[in-house]
Amino acid sequence: MSGKYRFNRLEIAGSLGDLGTLLPIAIGMILINRIDPVGLFFSVGLFFILSGIYFGVTVPVQPMKVVGAYAIATALSPDEITASGLILGLLLLGIGATGLVSLLGRIIPLPVVRGVQLSTGVLLMAQGVRFMIGSSKFQLLQNAAEPFLRLQRLGPVPLGVVIGVAGGLLTLWLLENRKVPAGLLVVVGGAAFGAVFGTREGFDTLQIGLYLPSWLPYGIPTGADFSFALLALVLPQIPMTIGNAVVAYSDLSKTYFGDESERVTYKGATVSMGIANLATFLVGGMPLCHGAGGLAAHYRFGARTAGSNLVIGGVFLAMAVFLGPHAVAVIHLLPMAVLGVLLLFAGGQLSLTIIDLR
Repeated sequence: MSGKYRFNRLEIAGSLGDLGTLLPIAIGMILINRIDPVGLFFSVGLFFILSGIYFGVTVPVQPMKVVGAYAIATALSPDEITASGLILGLLLLGIGATGLVSLLGRIIPLPVVRGVQLSTGVLLMAQGVRFMIGSSKFQLLQNAAEPFLRLQRLGPVPLGVVIGVAGGLLTLWLLENRKVPAGLLVVVGGAAFGAVFGTREGFDTLQIGLYLPSWLPYGIPTGADFSFALLALVLPQIPMTIGNAVVAYSDLSKTYFGDESERVTYKGATVSMGIANLATFLVGGMPLCHGAGGLAAHYRFGARTAGSNLVIGGVFLAMAVFLGPHAVAVIHLLPMAVLGVLLLFAGGQLSLTIIDLR
């Protein structure tokens, strides 16, 4: 099947490629910041699907990392997080609709863009290694390298290291195999391992039903929430969003997809994120963006069309609508080290974009 949408094994594998970035921050915000899982997964799934349909190519959806990392580390309230989403949405809509972001994009030279991509790639690889050895912030907060596995060590060796090395070797072996996609096998294998050796936390109360997000589930943020969000979350996040989620992302999309990504412009990416963050504010989700690292992850593991967006978006929507707050129990099946493997190879793919510079 050719064209804008394909739904083969590679597209399915590629759709899972960026879970290493998305899931840890999402889980952290649900467990630590008490963000509503229904609103979070619903907004992520809807953003994946609508952005894929509009842009017509593989489009990444990621949490805003500065907001997410700070919120989890300091246990911010849902009101402060959603306040940042509203401000970011309005700000991005403003600089996108007025064309200001296009001006910024034109004056930023290519070596700077490649530098952003290289530094992001290195950070992703470093975070992948942390997931394997159990030293990420989320794992330290949970006081366990694999918080949702009954086993923590295999003899003297941490279990995450064993899973990470095995997953990494398997990925290397199958990286160019089009019949058995590496990303799909690693994720499915990791989930199967979690089903056998996991704590199965939450499965005892899991109940399939029909769950829909609530409008403004935490109420309207106060003036203090907006002031804090602006200074502590929005201002540090904006430079990274413009550099990585607009300029570097749009440039990489052109590199990967050429004329097929004609709609992925600086203005288009910015307005897309602005609308998405207004929506996440209404349903109580987390601030969302695009990103060069996410695109590299999807591409590295096989995504080549917008079909990958419909696949992963459908998965998140189904978890929100049919599992509701119990969806987290299913996500807990994936060992942290498996997410680390995905991050490691995604970071390597993104870092290699620098080779076209003299």
